[in-house]
Amino acid sequence: YFGCALRGTLFSPMLSSELFTLTYGALVTQLCKDYENDEDVNKQLDKMGFNIGVRLIEDFLARSNVGRCHDFRETADVIAKVAFKMYLGITPSITNWSPAGDEFSLILENNPLVDFVELPDNHSSLIYSNLLCGVLRGALEMVQMAVEAKFVQDTLKGDGVTEIRMRFIRRIEDNLPAGEE
Repeated sequence: YFGCALRGTLFSPMLSSELFTLTYGALVTQLCKDYENDEDVNKQLDKMGFNIGVRLIEDFLARSNVGRCHDFRETADVIAKVAFKMYLGITPSITNWSPAGDEFSLILENNPLVDFVELPDNHSSLIYSNLLCGVLRGALEMVQMAVEAKFVQDTLKGDGVTEIRMRFIRRIEDNLPAGEE
């Protein structure tokens, strides 16, 4: 149990986002019951997110009319300004670019997944929103980008903001059979 309590009324305009938040909380709660430690729950959330991202990218590309990104900076802009806005209703800021331009941070002032949530003391190593990292990895892999995504700050753990660190690993080459291009 993660201290979830429905705010507002049944007719609240935020009902769908509240329902999503509460449903996600129930999912995380069940995973905590099913797995012995937080690390295993974190891995499951990442794996589930990856599978969601693999499927979500088709919907995103169809609905957003975004073309192929030419570099990692453009990819960061699309993630923050289009994807997060479309699916979570927020626009993270993009900061902390590495000198090589292969790493950046997404700063979420408000993470809708953690509304109504308090982490119990016995789950201090749980990365509650780790599903988001998996979604990012899965979606980007489908557009030939291998990335690492990880939480480096989390408001649930007392940090002022939630920060996801993204690192470009490599372009994934299409492996088409010889003669099929």
